[in-house]
Amino acid sequence: MPHTAQIVSEAPTPATVPKPAPAGRVLSLPVARRPLAPVLGRIAVAAAARVIPPLIVLALLLLAWQLLCSGPGSSLPSPLKVLDDTWDFIVDPFYDNGGVDKGAFWQIATSLERVAMGFALAAVVGVALGVLIGQSIWAMRGLDPIFQVLRTIPPLAWLPISLAGFQQAEPSAVFVIFITSIWPIVINTAVGVRNIPQDYRNVAAVLRLSHWEVFTKITLPAAVPYIFTGLRIGVGLSWLAIIAAEMLIGGVGIGFFIWDAWNSSRISDIVVALVYVGLVGFVLDRLIGFAGALVARGTSA
Repeated sequence: MPHTAQIVSEAPTPATVPKPAPAGRVLSLPVARRPLAPVLGRIAVAAAARVIPPLIVLALLLLAWQLLCSGPGSSLPSPLKVLDDTWDFIVDPFYDNGGVDKGAFWQIATSLERVAMGFALAAVVGVALGVLIGQSIWAMRGLDPIFQVLRTIPPLAWLPISLAGFQQAEPSAVFVIFITSIWPIVINTAVGVRNIPQDYRNVAAVLRLSHWEVFTKITLPAAVPYIFTGLRIGVGLSWLAIIAAEMLIGGVGIGFFIWDAWNSSRISDIVVALVYVGLVGFVLDRLIGFAGALVARGTSA
């Protein structure tokens, strides 16, 4: 009987037999959770690596500015004097005393309204012209030389022509923004369309897609990274153009505020306005870049 005893001894005992799961219940394995503290620590380190270096450089620049401009013979105000002279203007950006005597919020909002109109028009027209030039060799040969000449004209050189044509300051400023920002949009869009892989076009021909389907499903998605590169450059040029144009057309706007402060010898107000201009330009660039990242997700330039 030794053989029989060996077989019995190898049979599983009741304790080792897995119990069946009750009806209607699903067995779930325990999931290992990562400790939260190390993750937060890595996020904090990454954020500090991005924030601390610019803050150090900014502090050094402010210190150098304070040392150079704190003397009695300095023609420019020091940072502490700028803060002291413009404190009321900084802490109350929403005041409105009528006319052009308005706070920073209203000055910037008026300028942004003009930029929005001119830039939106430039984006629509620029993308359409860019697609046309990118797809048609004849359009490129006919329009590209003209565009290359027009884009070298400075923004303020267009202002007298626009004033003569529109006879009003508001549409003239919008036109200057439009004519300044449209060229990088046209050029980058055309480059993006010309760089579409030939394989995409071959697939469209095999599937017998219509012109509209080729445009919406192949041309635009493939050119999106280039288009938004042009839009980012264009919005920066729009913001630069409106500041310069408002210095000449007058009225409410951050550009005219800077010019009016110069005429009134308020140098500290000019410094604060320049800081606002830089911050708004930075935000506009990041907004267009963020929109481009969302739209271009899954595509590559």
